[in-house]
Amino acid sequence: MELRITKVCFFALVSLVVCGVQGGWIDPDTPKEFYETIPFASRVPPWRPTPWYWHGDDDYSDNSTESPTVAPTINPTMSPTGTPDTFELVFSDEFNAPGRTMEDGADPRWTALNKNDYTNDALHYYSHNNAKTNENGELEIKTEAADTVILGFDDVKGEKAVVTKHFRSAMLQTWNKFCFTGGIAEAEVQLPGDHDVGGLWPAFWLLGNLARHTYVSSSTNVWPWSATECLMDKRREQLFTGCDKSTHFGLEPGVGRGAPEIDIFEAQPGPIKHNTDIFLESVVGQPFISTSYQVAPGRPSNRPGPGYWPGPGQWYDGLVQGNKTNLNILFYGNYNHFGLANKVNIKDYWSDAISINRQLGEEHFNSTHKYRIEWDVPSETSDGYLHWFLDDKLVFALNGSSLTESGLGSTISSEPMYILLNTAISKQWGFPVKCPTGCDCKKYDCAGDYQSTCGFPANFCKMMSKEDKPTYKINYVRVWQNPSDPSHKMGCSLPDRPTRRYIEAHKSNYMLETDEEPLKEIQTGGGECDPLATG
Repeated sequence: MELRITKVCFFALVSLVVCGVQGGWIDPDTPKEFYETIPFASRVPPWRPTPWYWHGDDDYSDNSTESPTVAPTINPTMSPTGTPDTFELVFSDEFNAPGRTMEDGADPRWTALNKNDYTNDALHYYSHNNAKTNENGELEIKTEAADTVILGFDDVKGEKAVVTKHFRSAMLQTWNKFCFTGGIAEAEVQLPGDHDVGGLWPAFWLLGNLARHTYVSSSTNVWPWSATECLMDKRREQLFTGCDKSTHFGLEPGVGRGAPEIDIFEAQPGPIKHNTDIFLESVVGQPFISTSYQVAPGRPSNRPGPGYWPGPGQWYDGLVQGNKTNLNILFYGNYNHFGLANKVNIKDYWSDAISINRQLGEEHFNSTHKYRIEWDVPSETSDGYLHWFLDDKLVFALNGSSLTESGLGSTISSEPMYILLNTAISKQWGFPVKCPTGCDCKKYDCAGDYQSTCGFPANFCKMMSKEDKPTYKINYVRVWQNPSDPSHKMGCSLPDRPTRRYIEAHKSNYMLETDEEPLKEIQTGGGECDPLATG
């Protein structure tokens, strides 16, 4: 009973101060043994200037494809050695209270969206009813075939129109609630659906607080910019340019800002094996995860084409890969275009996805596994780094010098970033690249006729019709920081990276037309705490 009382106090913002819960953001259910961690910098090998190729176990070596005859990397870049400092827990959520919901105004940490997703050719509607905790101490994000009628936008007619989304899922964000700069984030999760059926897009990721995902107006010319210096040739493309010497909304003049994206993982299930079909030139097939840093400015020219290996000087040097991995040659980034389809806009820009794919197996969809990012912020003595791990084993290491030596002006993120958990359904992820014969791929509805179902991945609608809906299960989310590192900070608006005044002055970019504020005041809790309670 004492623990239950403590939990009630903990999830009420007013009671956090009264109860004096340690750390404020730390869940008292987190075992004490996880209050500290040590970064895995010693597990990152030095980079060697070798061609792009599969890094894995011997069972794949006979099937590897030929890589470029000339290595695309020239100047070696040593990975950071790091120091084995002890990092302390600053945020955790164990999801042990059953029946907990995260709709707007219900939770001090998370906000479950209740809105349409206009991004990435999304086929789903995000409903806050599709996210809640279960009796086993897990957060569940359920994805289902269910209709939602919304007021959308007709791209052909250029006007609002009533449309129906035939799938529902959930996205949770800590936007403008909990953000951190630098440190380690980890989640233990079980991926949703069947490992060999494509169509679902579960993810665990970070995004700069100046952009709120799915609120498109907030991210225009903001996502995923990381340049902090003045780039004169990019000053019209980056909304918060370092070339601006005047002060607005508390933003520091001469400091470029943006919202880079760190994909701790994006998982793609499916039946297509390595060295076949669209993965013909790749020795990682479905199912896999992509671990990525999406950043702008990107390479404006001499880029590798999708599906092709980079040639000399076409991509970033010094990328370190773990076992069972492959450079993601299917996606190198986006050309972000604004305005008329056939007319170049002065605000158009390239963004890059520096990405490594890691092979998964059926076990990642049947049991929990740990996904981890280690983020070192650039400083006067270091370019910073990003290290990705799966079950404590290296997947990908990106040294900040790989960015600075590219000469583009991009950097490892120094922005306050928030956490996102979601499962999407998109025509861009795991769906057939080419429409089947006789299928126009214009409608996607598992309850419809042949033309409505023929564009789905094989067995997708069969999976969605099962009584047990595909469920993304999260056992915990934890964040640690180094107390002796001044670059490690908590907060969504910081003295050197403020966001509050800009967001307040542009609230309409961060909320729906029907909202009064971007976030509602927290309504949960409010009861008095028992000062004798422990937990």
